[in-house]
Amino acid sequence: MLKTDQIYQALSKVYDPEIPVNLVDLGLIYDVQVDDELVSVKMTLTAVGCPMHSVIYENVRKAIEALDGVSETQVEIVWEPRWSPELISPEGRIALGMV
Repeated sequence: MLKTDQIYQALSKVYDPEIPVNLVDLGLIYDVQVDDELVSVKMTLTAVGCPMHSVIYENVRKAIEALDGVSETQVEIVWEPRWSPELISPEGRIALGMV
């Protein structure tokens, strides 16, 4: 049975192509739900109209679907709550030189 932390671990290997920090540490992953073999992810992007929208979406989907036990993936990109730099993890802040 899949666990939520397995999904977060897989997503921590997905990077924003324009920022050298993974999506989890950037604070872009808002919610992960696992229902048997279905994984649903609610996420955002750093900006509306992000030119890498489709690349990031596909990379998230592929990272999840690469896990054993996943038969279906739903990725929803939302704009509320709005992303802000305060959502960046301490590890992400270090990687970005913010501390």
